[in-house]
Amino acid sequence: MPETLPPTVDLFFDVERLQLTEGKEPRLSPADEAARDRVWEKAVQANPDLFDGPVVACAGLERTDPSVLSLSWVRVTYRHYALRRVPGATALPSLFVNVLQPTDDGRVVVARMSSSTAAPGRWQLPGGSVEPPRAGEALVEADLAGQAARELSEELGLDAGAKMLKLWAVTRGENGSVGLTYRAPVLPEPAVRAAFAAAAAADRAQGREPELDDIALVSSQRDLEFLSGPHADYLEPLVRRFTDRLGR
Repeated sequence: MPETLPPTVDLFFDVERLQLTEGKEPRLSPADEAARDRVWEKAVQANPDLFDGPVVACAGLERTDPSVLSLSWVRVTYRHYALRRVPGATALPSLFVNVLQPTDDGRVVVARMSSSTAAPGRWQLPGGSVEPPRAGEALVEADLAGQAARELSEELGLDAGAKMLKLWAVTRGENGSVGLTYRAPVLPEPAVRAAFAAAAAADRAQGREPELDDIALVSSQRDLEFLSGPHADYLEPLVRRFTDRLGR
């Protein structure tokens, strides 16, 4: 059975345009900065694979028009999210992209995170944190689609290409985290499974553990309930929305 979901996951559909604006990371007090660093260093000791690389956080999200979402983003590193474990401190919500990969029988591909990741055993859509552009450059929607396409290629071995992905939904869930869900073109199940097996084999041949250790195809809440382990908070609402639009 899946873990208990947060009370609500905000869903934004029919988004035709993202209005992206860069902001600045809030200043920390010396005490909060020191506490953040202690939490991060302890986490790295427990999992040496953690990497304090650059990522994008979300500073604000609102619908400014029926088809437009305004998103304010900030350059941070993974260390920033250690603030979630500092009493009294506030961490900006994370921003990530993921991909809804449908199959020709009306199901959706979901994937399980491997034991070496920050969320071992969690079922989710293939995807990852948003990376910032180079200093002085703007983040544009095409960049986000490109990152989603890259995640799909690296994790499932499917090369849809950014131009083939369409922004399908935006979610706001646990810790205020914001997810940009792109929909990929329909594929037959055998092609998906063959691509995933080949991508996993290529990772192992390079001495790396694949980020995903299993995939499943689902079309309902009941299908999700059979997946043992935690589920990403957005997973059930997105699967339900997908099947509702198919008229199931």
